[in-house]
Amino acid sequence: MAELLKVEELMAGYGEAVVLNKVSLSLNQGETLALLGRNGTGKTTLINTLAGATRQHGGSITLGSGSERMALHKLPSFERAAAGIGWVPQERNIFKSLTVHENLTAVARPGPWTPSDVYELFPRLAERKSNLGTQLSGGEQQMLAVGRALVLNPKLLLLDEPLEGLAPIIVEELLRALRRITRDEGLSAIIVEQHPQAILAISDQAVVLDRGTVVHQSSAQALQAQPQLLDSLLGVAR
Repeated sequence: MAELLKVEELMAGYGEAVVLNKVSLSLNQGETLALLGRNGTGKTTLINTLAGATRQHGGSITLGSGSERMALHKLPSFERAAAGIGWVPQERNIFKSLTVHENLTAVARPGPWTPSDVYELFPRLAERKSNLGTQLSGGEQQMLAVGRALVLNPKLLLLDEPLEGLAPIIVEELLRALRRITRDEGLSAIIVEQHPQAILAISDQAVVLDRGTVVHQSSAQALQAQPQLLDSLLGVAR
């Protein structure tokens, strides 16, 4: 399986503050990586750095393989979407003054994912395609944020706590969609989440961060099978 993403000795943060300290990881084409850790350990900073929204102090990020391999860390953030990065930040960043359909068509790029495919994936959005972003619930806004990333037709989807603060029924709906996107459609993804078991179940790899460094790296299945180790890594008391 071809390597899609390679992060080597990455150091990054905000201004002069370094949050990530020599982080290294890799992801193959078609794989999903569960990025775990306690609050404040650098997970969001890593996602933001891949998207180009932090200051990088060292190391490298490469995307693709062979003749299509590119130095992602040399590109400004606005060029990374064209390079193949689809980013769903915690803030969602939808255009709240535009309708659902305008949100999707405004950013769509040629490829297999179209607004029609997003409506099929999220029927709730199809019912609300004429609604403004301000008229959507939190769960619907999250679906729209995922849909906006998909119509960019990325090589790699970055999701920062996509299930945070959502009602259980919406969580289940989003998990089914994420399983389809990653498992059935084969889109590579890195998912930051506070519900580790739910995300490990649809992931291939698991990486745990602590104080800006990688403290555990294994298959998702192996970590899921060791709940005591998982609890220890995440600081959960039994």
